[in-house]
Amino acid sequence: MSFPELSRSTAPLREADADALLLALPPLDRDGSPSLEEWPGLRESLLATGFTGAPNAYQRVHVPEVTSRPVAVVGTGADPDAAALREAGGTGLRLLTGFETVAVAAPFADPAHWSALAEGALLGGYRFDGYKTGDPKRRAARVVVHAPADESRDAVDAITAVASAVALTKDLVSIPAEWLGPADLAEKAIESVAGLPVTVDVWDEEALAKEGFGGILGVGQGSDRPPRLVRLDYAPDGATRHVALVGKGITFDTGGLSLKPAASMVGMKYDMCGAATVLSVVRAAASLALPVRVTAWMCIADNMPSGRATRPGDVLRMLDGTTVEVLNTDAEGRLVLADGLVAASREHPDLIVDVATLTGAITVALGTRTAGVMGEDDAVARYLDAAATTGEMAWQLPLPAHMVEDLDSPIADLQNAKIGDPAGGSLFAGLFLRHFVGRVSEEADAPRIPWVHLDIAGVGMNKGGAYGYVDKGPTGATVRSLIRLLGEEAAR
Repeated sequence: MSFPELSRSTAPLREADADALLLALPPLDRDGSPSLEEWPGLRESLLATGFTGAPNAYQRVHVPEVTSRPVAVVGTGADPDAAALREAGGTGLRLLTGFETVAVAAPFADPAHWSALAEGALLGGYRFDGYKTGDPKRRAARVVVHAPADESRDAVDAITAVASAVALTKDLVSIPAEWLGPADLAEKAIESVAGLPVTVDVWDEEALAKEGFGGILGVGQGSDRPPRLVRLDYAPDGATRHVALVGKGITFDTGGLSLKPAASMVGMKYDMCGAATVLSVVRAAASLALPVRVTAWMCIADNMPSGRATRPGDVLRMLDGTTVEVLNTDAEGRLVLADGLVAASREHPDLIVDVATLTGAITVALGTRTAGVMGEDDAVARYLDAAATTGEMAWQLPLPAHMVEDLDSPIADLQNAKIGDPAGGSLFAGLFLRHFVGRVSEEADAPRIPWVHLDIAGVGMNKGGAYGYVDKGPTGATVRSLIRLLGEEAAR
């Protein structure tokens, strides 16, 4: 895992002990606003090169009157808020390569937003230490944020913990599936929380069969690499709220016997984004010592075709006894999540959140930068507030009552797909998952446990060009929002 080490300084940026300097600036008026008196020659250089100060505009400049060190400037737009500074910090650190230490400042922004600038810098400075044999220009190993306020070590540690959670998610998603099967991912989970107050339980294929996890077993039975279920529990003393996180962990998705076309199979190592996300979030909660209990369920399987694989038309029995006719083996994520939701519900948490790269339909509906959110309205609203605070785009979609009848199978309790009918595919999946969310008590008429479903199929992987603090590749989407949500839940 590689992202910059963060520190903070109250000294002026031009006095920084760094290899390169990064200034985040608003648009420059030719009448001299904002004042750059402390940077003689900078205004003329920026105006001459056409720097606009628009969000994420980036320019390398030479300011010999001030410093002989390299200087870069990134735009914040006019009146930048925290989100704009996060984007600016990310753009700058992503593009300003080849320097060990970079010092960053936004001298005309609200000093209270320094943490957003710092967070963006750490996110943009992430790099995957992977398999390239060359020596590409490295992003900074250290970032110093200069802001006119007293240093807070706790704040620096909190920003680092969040960036570390995003980095862990990206690292796990980037590893090729040949080296990250179900058992490997379970081992990574154990390693990731070593030394933290988190207990870990792992179900292998024999334990899954003994306890009746038919969804996870049914999806994983076609692979030579058996499935796993991992439960991580962070339960601090005095916690009065309990949040359960359930993550889809398909370590490679061929579609099973409902085989994907070749082009659609590329990148399917990332179908375990949800499991990586819930692991990273529970680790962050423990690292930050959040006063809320968090239980993460990683539902892990390889979805492979073989003579053992589940066939279209087979019926699986889920953990709660519900029978499901599998009409499409490529609609497998909802099958493993069903078991995870039942297991999570049995502990009667105050809130359940599931995270999954679940449907291609969500990308058609919302594109590649907005997560789809479904569930109980009050819980969804709390998640959307957290997402807005962290600058992650999300949108609530309905769970229409009239579509419930589409779940019915002529031979089983439910069917897992609508064959030949693509309408509302994400909504169908959400309704399927809702069936497995338990009640707040054993009373027959008790309400469901508050539940949020996050479909991150569009946002979990950026297949286009890099932007802001987001690289091409895994994004770590929803990690920061979920950490924020846990903090808010602790205060309820």
